[in-house]
Amino acid sequence: MKKVLKFIGKSLLAILLLLALFLLAMTVYNQIMLRKNKALYETPLGQLVEVDGHNMSVYTEGEGEHTLVFMSGWGTPSPILDFRCLYSRLSDTNRIAVVEKFGYGFSDIVDGGRDMDTILRQDREALQKAGIEAPYVLCAHSFSGYEATLWAQKYPDEVEAIVGLDMCTPNCENTETLKSNDKLMAAVKLVNRALNHMGLIRLYNFDMSGTLTDDEKRIFTEIACHTTANDTIMNEGDLDTELAMIDELNSYPLPTVPMILYASADYSGQELWVGGMQAMADASTNGKVIKLDCGHYVHDFEYERISTDIRELLGSL
Repeated sequence: MKKVLKFIGKSLLAILLLLALFLLAMTVYNQIMLRKNKALYETPLGQLVEVDGHNMSVYTEGEGEHTLVFMSGWGTPSPILDFRCLYSRLSDTNRIAVVEKFGYGFSDIVDGGRDMDTILRQDREALQKAGIEAPYVLCAHSFSGYEATLWAQKYPDEVEAIVGLDMCTPNCENTETLKSNDKLMAAVKLVNRALNHMGLIRLYNFDMSGTLTDDEKRIFTEIACHTTANDTIMNEGDLDTELAMIDELNSYPLPTVPMILYASADYSGQELWVGGMQAMADASTNGKVIKLDCGHYVHDFEYERISTDIRELLGSL
């Protein structure tokens, strides 16, 4: 019995040593790659405009009667590349714009408030400075659904329609859930920063759609290794800020613009999530909720279906 326990102990020690060597090797490799590929995350795919004394990245593509503005979910490293599978199927007849908020993609990492009014003001200013005029069709994923809703509430003349890509709505989560999520934020930040520092994020496949080129995949990875869990992004998820934002959203009537709201399989079983979307659709002059059998990044899985639906929506405007 002692021999067995001794063997198990030595085996576990060997495994731990191998793991430690692997993590050390990945950490060194990550630092080498960050230096080697610095140009990949410092060379914007779009243009940089100055907002509040810092650079914001805005990407444009195509021309047409309608302007579609793509707004990323919380923590998406590269909105420009994440949305490419969808907007590339619409840019032949429409103008496309992707706004990368501070902390995301090629935009600067900044200090300061990340309340939704500040984010909305900055995004509107970035679009204006990039020469992209309203009205817009807001294509919002996840957390950006809050911003799209507030945009349509405060500046209805600037919003033609909303396409919700499994987006958050004013009452998609209760206070208890938000407080529970807030307790996890510190752990999420710590884990993601550790994974980033050790380079383990490099092992992740960011091309969920399977449509990016090899060069685009490399850029996506380097951006992720540069931006993941930075303070600008993490501050967006502050509990007090989010609760104040929800109170503000609920102080206005729901938008009445036409909209399509997609619910993923990840959340379609949650009553508040789908109920919040249905309330938005019911308030809309021409709104509908569509449940999709795919993950939360619905645009990466159902880009063909969604692009077809968007064309039909634009045709009805």
